[in-house]
Amino acid sequence: MAWRRTRDAARRARRPARHGRHGREGRSPVVRPPLPPLDTRADRFDLAVGTTAEFLRSAWEELRDVSFEIADMPPATDDDGIPRWHVLSAEKRIILYRLPIERLSHLHRNDDAHRRMMIEGSVFRAAAEYLDRDPWDLGPERFRYF
Repeated sequence: MAWRRTRDAARRARRPARHGRHGREGRSPVVRPPLPPLDTRADRFDLAVGTTAEFLRSAWEELRDVSFEIADMPPATDDDGIPRWHVLSAEKRIILYRLPIERLSHLHRNDDAHRRMMIEGSVFRAAAEYLDRDPWDLGPERFRYF
């Protein structure tokens, strides 16, 4: 009997420290903690529209009660083609259409900074249409050094 116990003890000692139910080594998780969280184009678009809208609301009192909304696509095309935004002055709403803004705008350099500037420019133009002003009048101090 003593011989059997020592043989079982030796067999157990040969196993790796991490083992599964079938004697295999343990597997690591699919996504490790040091990786950044996943974000999508829609998340980046929402963030860019939100921060730009907050800037405009803080700068212009007329925009404080205006709702900036995001939709994927417009319901229909108009005479000028596919609209990028729709301004509803009576309802105090500005609706920005994500897919036309992202896919139909031609950037001279396709990187994160230029995509964000293109989204911010669309928000500025939509707000300028709501206020019946020139987009450059909405934030002159923001573009002073560029």
